[in-house]
Amino acid sequence: MNKFTLKYELDLDFVLIAVTSSLKDYLLCFKINRQIFTDFARIEDLSVHLTNIGDVFFSRYYYQLPESETDLFLLANKGTEGYLIPEMKNVDYFILIKNYMDENDLEFIIEGLNKLPDILNATEVSPQKIKSIENLIF
Repeated sequence: MNKFTLKYELDLDFVLIAVTSSLKDYLLCFKINRQIFTDFARIEDLSVHLTNIGDVFFSRYYYQLPESETDLFLLANKGTEGYLIPEMKNVDYFILIKNYMDENDLEFIIEGLNKLPDILNATEVSPQKIKSIENLIF
């Protein structure tokens, strides 16, 4: 009998911005909405099953760019029982941008975030360098 091995590659077709801020998620969204002219709204929490812990829930906010299919998600890195991306414990939030994002728009977002005094740092992160990237696939 022949054996077949299924190999798969994760679809990493998104941009990831790491945000460090001590603000609560709802207040951070309010300030981001005013700074970069978005309209993030809270949606159902992201549920991730972590080994040895079980299901962990992370707050999640959503915004879709007008006249575009570009989706933006603001995700908390610290959840009910653990971290979404454990190897980046110093990061408080992630902005995940799905579908096409123009380089100028991305630069506008990152610069706008860094202008907020409550955000210590906002920087683009390469998804390929993150070990637990499967937690961001939803």
